[in-house]
Amino acid sequence: MQRPSAPNRGFTLVELLVVIAIIGVLVGLLLPAVQAAREAARRMSCSNNFKQIGLAIHNYHSAFNQIPKTGTGTAQKPSMTDGSNQSSRLFLSYLVTILPYIEQQSLWEQISNPNTQVTAGQTLPGSVNGAWPAMGPTPWQTIYIPWVTQVPGFRCPSDSGTASGPGQLARTNYACSVGDAVDRGNNGGINDFGYFGNQNNRDEDWAVTRARAAQRGFFWNRNKTQFRDVLDGLSNTIAAGEVITSGGKREVSADFVRNITAMLNPNETILIPARCASGPHIDPERPQFYATGANVSGDLSQGKHSRWADARPYYTAFHTILPPNSASCVHDGGDGNHSGVISSAGSRHSGGAHVLMGDGAVKFITDSIDAGNAESSPAGRDGPALPAGSQSPYGLWGALGTRDMKEIIDQEF
Repeated sequence: MQRPSAPNRGFTLVELLVVIAIIGVLVGLLLPAVQAAREAARRMSCSNNFKQIGLAIHNYHSAFNQIPKTGTGTAQKPSMTDGSNQSSRLFLSYLVTILPYIEQQSLWEQISNPNTQVTAGQTLPGSVNGAWPAMGPTPWQTIYIPWVTQVPGFRCPSDSGTASGPGQLARTNYACSVGDAVDRGNNGGINDFGYFGNQNNRDEDWAVTRARAAQRGFFWNRNKTQFRDVLDGLSNTIAAGEVITSGGKREVSADFVRNITAMLNPNETILIPARCASGPHIDPERPQFYATGANVSGDLSQGKHSRWADARPYYTAFHTILPPNSASCVHDGGDGNHSGVISSAGSRHSGGAHVLMGDGAVKFITDSIDAGNAESSPAGRDGPALPAGSQSPYGLWGALGTRDMKEIIDQEF
């Protein structure tokens, strides 16, 4: 006997609405988790990039018995008619020197040998006599192909700032630590001709003593340093830190603000960091951004950390003075070819930034790290700077930036 079949029955409107509501709730719960997972993956990739840089620094030291020099390249000569194209004027960053140790041998070969290539639509300057010199021109020459070539390992995937227009140089998110003082930070006391001071044919005592008193970081621009110089211990000294590149949005953490003369005490060699951290240049209603009237460069090649090959603190170095994601300031209207610069670490990761320790370990430093007294001047040769050899006034953060001040690190970070 055949049973009668049940009639086909679809979803009622109420059931359909309930299903849609459940799906909506699930999507609402899952999306933040997906976003968090993506950021965790980006953060891990960023940390791995830093580990590779740390390995490169150690392999370089094993090969040459010194830390990769920042502020390297070829010196300018009085006989040159166009020093910026005929030499790199000792402006090349530590990132250039480690290229062979991060599997960028082909780019290194292009830089370290003369070549004739230029960016599309450009012509080779006549002053270079038919070929770029070995070690290239100065790192702001936008028609030199290596300086506009983006090295993936030098970028944090969480940083959305891009070099995507003509005249824009390639970037980096990994800056070397030049310590907790500023005097001679732009050149380490050595000029473009390779001499201490301003003379192009001899050294001057004043430049030696100024640089020696203030250059206390793991890296000393244009000077040779070795692991043996890091008397505080490699595991207690920051070698490099994460930085944010400018997105053209006038962000406090991602842009330099200019003409901050209020931080001079009394000149560009002795600064008051607190005058950079706060003041009328920061928007009181939106403290993550600079005020409308503040002088922030909109130039494609002069943004914060917009030149991976330029050794100056404005581009590939930072100070352990103000805590991560603080403001970065220049006392005049330029891009920091002098001592009057405070360059801060930072990242697009929530709450802080990665640092690379001298022993190769990568750690995450929070924005709330003890940064001491921002009203204090840094160490230097002359007052009102603190005397040479003083303990860092910038707390744990400053102490981690000095290589041989014998501060005791007894806190977790």
